Amino acid sequence: MLNFLKSFGYASEGILHAFKSERNFKVHILATIIVTFAGLMTGLSMSEWLVIILLFGGMLALEMVNSAIERTVDAITVNRDPLAKQAKDLAAGAVLIFAITSAIIGLFIFIPKWLL
Repeated sequence: MLNFLKSFGYASEGILHAFKSERNFKVHILATIIVTFAGLMTGLSMSEWLVIILLFGGMLALEMVNSAIERTVDAITVNRDPLAKQAKDLAAGAVLIFAITSAIIGLFIFIPKWLL
């Protein structure tokens, strides 16, 4: 049980580290705050909030996975390795795809409420 509780501490340290040191994580936190405010002002339904919250969580988690991959690659490679670059680029690309997809979903949710 103690190890289980310690794992929450380690996870909390990771989140705090991301918040303190990752510029893109901070940008996503800012976007989360802005979208939350817009959602409150717009009057989203429960199901729309559930989708938005899933997108928030997915985006922040994926940004942290991207950072973890970047650090792992940096820790194990000292030379410029094309495979290391590909690993980092693939992880960054995954974040970009999720961010674009999230924005499109957000537009599908918000635009009809704002225009009708």
